[in-house]
Amino acid sequence: MENLLSTRREIVKTLALATAIFPFTKNSWAKKLDKTPFALGIASGSPTDKSIVLWTRLFDSGLFGSNIPNEPIDVGWELAEDEAFLKVVKSGTSVALPKLAHSVHSEVSGLPSNKWFFYRFQCGGFMSAVGKTRTLPSANQSVSKLRLSYASCQNYEHGYFSAYRHMKDENLDLVMFLGDYIYEYPQRKSGVRSVNGSWVLDLDDYRKRYALYKSDGDLQSIHAACPWIITWDDHEVQNDYAGNNIGSQGPAISNFSKRRAAAYQAYYEHMPLPASALLGGIDGLLAGSELRIYGNFQFGKLANISMLDDRQYRDAKVCPPSGAGSSTFDPKSCTELTDPNRTLLGAQQEQWIASTLKDSSKFDWNLFGQPTLYAQRYFGAEDKRTIWNDSWDGFPVARKKIDQLLIQNKVKNFVIFGGDVHQNWVGYLKEDYDNPSSTTLGVEFCGTSITSDFGSSGNLQQTLKNNPHFIFANANRRGYGVAEFTPQEMTVTLRAVMDVRQKDSGIESLAKFRVMSHTNKIDKLS
Repeated sequence: MENLLSTRREIVKTLALATAIFPFTKNSWAKKLDKTPFALGIASGSPTDKSIVLWTRLFDSGLFGSNIPNEPIDVGWELAEDEAFLKVVKSGTSVALPKLAHSVHSEVSGLPSNKWFFYRFQCGGFMSAVGKTRTLPSANQSVSKLRLSYASCQNYEHGYFSAYRHMKDENLDLVMFLGDYIYEYPQRKSGVRSVNGSWVLDLDDYRKRYALYKSDGDLQSIHAACPWIITWDDHEVQNDYAGNNIGSQGPAISNFSKRRAAAYQAYYEHMPLPASALLGGIDGLLAGSELRIYGNFQFGKLANISMLDDRQYRDAKVCPPSGAGSSTFDPKSCTELTDPNRTLLGAQQEQWIASTLKDSSKFDWNLFGQPTLYAQRYFGAEDKRTIWNDSWDGFPVARKKIDQLLIQNKVKNFVIFGGDVHQNWVGYLKEDYDNPSSTTLGVEFCGTSITSDFGSSGNLQQTLKNNPHFIFANANRRGYGVAEFTPQEMTVTLRAVMDVRQKDSGIESLAKFRVMSHTNKIDKLS
């Protein structure tokens, strides 16, 4: 892991150069390359009402990795009002550095709000594909509609990313990705596609795995279609890891903090994140800690989207039957679950959420995007109920803190989106899940995976019976959700591919739901 950024001075110097924008001239990117360096595609993300981050990583696939020269390389970029680039709004040159895997994070600011643009990169005599992106409406702007898709869990081996080919036709404003962008597992014999590698453990491993995933054409297409807002779950580092506590599966690692720091650096290198995500957490990154990814995205007066990070700051699991991984058990047998000091989000993120919800009345809708299932979910027979400790059920005190903030601030039209479970779950957020008549605090849409298997679904009907606050569940299909918001209502359509093992798979709608403003009531439309 010799390329891992290792000193405060080095990080500051590297990021200062990597994020600097120089004038766009032909001489800035005149260095010639043998093949296109844009094999991993382009992306945009982290939008505000005045700015956007444009991303690419120079990569020329070779036998042992990228053939890009091990030196700083200038990359030109343009942002235009039209696809022909006759009306260029902004342009510049960014430096792709070997220390950051020749990734480019061009932070384009000073843009008009609520506007679509086209963008592209140029380097080495080659032009990238053209991407489409947008700024958000300003905070005081009235907006008639927001259309976003939520997705998670894209295991390369388990199938093709054909869901994204259909997603790019959904006329979206944003993609909300909720974790497990890569998987750290080695190649398995029964995979639909091969990852050609062993366990992902160090910086070079993580970079190679991201490069493999980002070589997928369907994933590249949806990244180029609109901006992404993102969070992570566990597989970006290791299955079931919690904070700085090692997870499960794979060889033992003597220095987990170093592995996590490498994983976090690789995540930054491959995502359209601003440099402030790293600069705000330099000390933490050196200790294998903070990469600040939680934040708010305000879509005018229509919606505030809060993206949460429930992996980086969480305490270790308690009462696991065995090992460091997730498990199910009787919550009554685990007194540690109610420890008031246990945290899922960390004190600083909890304070940020409290501040965010104080302003909830400014928006028609208040959304949380986070990695897993929020509402309580009991498994098993009625007299032998168990919970799964890797979701919010493993942190009931942390969940109660959020619930109390929703009540105290009288948060209206609250919607939480999740992933992780490889199933679709639709239901209500309750003040007391053991009392069906208790106050409804909002609604939840937890999505299935893009490709990742679920395994045995068990007795799904029994689980629904155990949890009457859920009105719909499906464990057999892969895909994504599309949520559309207006001041008057929200609709959510669950979209599922016919067969994730087929590259040209078709798609269908599993179900459609509507929530009218100020009702907290889910109507199943189809």
